[in-house]
Amino acid sequence: MESVAIIGAGIAGLCTAKLMIALGYDVRVFDKETEVGGVWASSRRYPGLATQNPRDTYAFSDFPMPADYPEWPSGSQMQTYLQSYADHFGVTKHLSLSTEIVRAEPRPDGKGWTIASRPADQPDAAATTQSFDWLIICNGIFSIPSIPAYPGADAFRAAGGMLVHTSQFTRLEDARDKQVVVIGYGKSSCDVANATVGVSANTTLLARQLIWKIPKRIGNAVNFKHLFLTRMGEGLFPYIRLKGFERFLHGPGRFVRNGMLNMVQGVISRQLNLQRIGLEPNRPLESIARSTVSLVSDGFYEKIEAGRMSVLQDEIASLEPGLIHLKSGGTLPADIIVCGTGWDQRAAFLPDEVLAKVTDSEGNFRLYRSTLPIGVPRLLFNGYNSSFFSQLSAEVGSFWIADHMAGRIPLPDVPTQNRWIDERLAWMAERTNGKHCKGTNIVPFSLHHIDEILGDVGLTLPLTTRLAQWVRSVDARQFASLPKKLIARR
Repeated sequence: MESVAIIGAGIAGLCTAKLMIALGYDVRVFDKETEVGGVWASSRRYPGLATQNPRDTYAFSDFPMPADYPEWPSGSQMQTYLQSYADHFGVTKHLSLSTEIVRAEPRPDGKGWTIASRPADQPDAAATTQSFDWLIICNGIFSIPSIPAYPGADAFRAAGGMLVHTSQFTRLEDARDKQVVVIGYGKSSCDVANATVGVSANTTLLARQLIWKIPKRIGNAVNFKHLFLTRMGEGLFPYIRLKGFERFLHGPGRFVRNGMLNMVQGVISRQLNLQRIGLEPNRPLESIARSTVSLVSDGFYEKIEAGRMSVLQDEIASLEPGLIHLKSGGTLPADIIVCGTGWDQRAAFLPDEVLAKVTDSEGNFRLYRSTLPIGVPRLLFNGYNSSFFSQLSAEVGSFWIADHMAGRIPLPDVPTQNRWIDERLAWMAERTNGKHCKGTNIVPFSLHHIDEILGDVGLTLPLTTRLAQWVRSVDARQFASLPKKLIARR
């Protein structure tokens, strides 16, 4: 029986472990947190955290969310769901929680890995080593909080100020009667700012630039999933290669595509009163293709219009105790600064010589099919992308991993793999103006990515299902037969 080490007990780690166990591997899952869930773990949940997706698009294919969950489950509900998934599929007994990976090194024979770990709460403890035949890294793109190195930050903190990432702001009561400034305009920043209103003395959202935010119900009627979480929704944005109907939409039928986007943009602007409150982005709605769709936090714009929360388009120049100096020359009082400023994507436990093969000079992970590093035997990644359908993308990624480990996927030669990676990275950099995550960003082209992976492993959805997904939102249960088919043929 071959052994598998999985680093990370979030979405990707859990579904990868579930499949590996079902296929007969000896599995051990490591995570530094005290519970499963990754970003949904209680130690990382900011006030107001909930899913971006409705529950039927954000579940595992063969494990629906509880019927009593709301359409947009809370962070706490998501963690409970993920623990239930681990319990149901027998993953829990394979977990090593509260465990930090100190080092992961390839064995000298090239046929496995030596993992050095220690208790996460004992940084001075001696590391324990274990040997595995395979290493699968699932620590994800939301692993290491990124906070800018603001001048004066040390003095700000020394005087009692709080400067934290959104994932580190877990106690709403900390904002009681304080001057709160939240950095950024993405979902986490807006969720945190929204949650502090009524608790803080004052809340200001400081945004470098405005982006389009999508109401959960567009026009107060249509669930956004019917417009954006469909194949048609993806097809409105140009993929790296255009095929079939998408070639028409971005060619002779471009007027249809432009008309649809312009109509939705107008509805959103009027619904949220963006022009009246001076918060309409100076870019078209199609600019959301550079990253993820950011949903409107409940009551967010109403609080701004009522004067209960402020949005200021500016950036921090420096800090001093109790005060932010802005690049525009103004100042803001601040007791707490919460930064929704993104994440660093790293696998620091890998040796330098391995990282040199896995990443490039810009820190981009060079992974064929978002999974396979070139020239590093028995090392794989899952969940190293950003997806509308995180569970489905991770599940399908685990299919690819399983078939690769079994030698069932005929890989192209190394130059072809490198060309695929180069093309993907160049396209991402152009599409996002260099603001993509360091993994293989695919948002909002999640279904395109899923189709590519399913094609590699020889699993496909029925044509009728694929056609229905053009006009109806994806339901995770539509994929439920695929893991059963993969296991059965093995």
